[in-house]
Parts: sequence; structure tokens; C-alpha cells
Amino acid sequence: MSRVILFNKPFGVLSQFTDAKSPSPRPTLSAYVAVPNVYPAGRLDRDSEGLLVLTDDGPLQAKIADPKNKMSKTYLVQVEGAPSDRDLEALRQGVTLNDGPTRPAKVQLIDPPELWERDPPVRFRKSVPDTWIEVTITEGRNRQVRRMTAHIGYPTLRLVRWRVGSWSLDGIENGVWREA
Repeated sequence: MSRVILFNKPFGVLSQFTDAKSPSPRPTLSAYVAVPNVYPAGRLDRDSEGLLVLTDDGPLQAKIADPKNKMSKTYLVQVEGAPSDRDLEALRQGVTLNDGPTRPAKVQLIDPPELWERDPPVRFRKSVPDTWIEVTITEGRNRQVRRMTAHIGYPTLRLVRWRVGSWSLDGIENGVWREA
């Protein structure tokens, strides 16, 4: 039977078990997940937080990570500025990034979610408001959600992946994992 682990990846942690590229080691999954033979199904950038699915099942790993399977991924996104529903319509239609058009996303304005404190905290500017949106995509290009929000003029300040397919972060503290 395959093993599936849901991990709430903290900000600054690499989505891999080793860091061979850096002369000064950066935090990796090995500091948090001491389970042999599981590997991340997809990635989360070092400066993104939230749900990372790990498994020992190669076909399941490929199904989760491969964009052709259109597995949905939902993000809670804090953006700089105050986009209107009309501003977000471009994301719902799909936008054209430098690597081509995106699939239409499900996007909605949301109240600020109750999340753990981030270390370091997100910068705060009195003169510039920030807004939270929920974005669901069925792709997974490099830094896609960040590039999409920047494309419509609202740079991402904080990005938390909350859901992958039917798995979610519900009840999983930051830096903690559990079996699915």
C-alpha cells in the first residue's frame, strides 16, 4: 500500500531532502520529515508555504505533479494593493505569461485567513493596502501564481498552498506532517 504524507512546509524550506547546490546549507525537508523512501509530488518554492504532498508511490507522484492530469491546487494569496473583482476576471479567463497562456483559474476575494506567523514576517506598508485572494489552478508552472498576480498588477506578498486535489492543510500546523 502506498504511503502519502501531508506536510505543512514553512517559509524558507526547500522542497527537497538535500541542498547540494549551496555552499551554506539551507533548510530542507530532512529537518522535518524523517520518513524513508518518500519524495515530494511537485514542488513549492522556497519562499512559498503550505501543503506539500510526499509519497513513496511513483505513479501517484507523477499523477499529482504532471499538469496534463489537471489536478487542482488551491492557494491563499496575499497581494499588494486592492484588486477588484473585475481585476481578478483576467485570471478567471487565463492570462498570457512569457511561457504562454495559462488555463483559466478559479479566483475570489477572501477575508484574511487565520494562519501561523511567518518568519520573517511579510513586509507591511501603511500607505499600500494588501488583500487576500483564493486562487485555484490546474497547472503548476514555475512560480505561476506569483507571475499571474504580478501580470495583473498585484504582486504576491505571501503564498500558501492550502489544497492539492482532495488533500488539504486543515488541522496541520506549520512545520508538521501527518499521514493522509
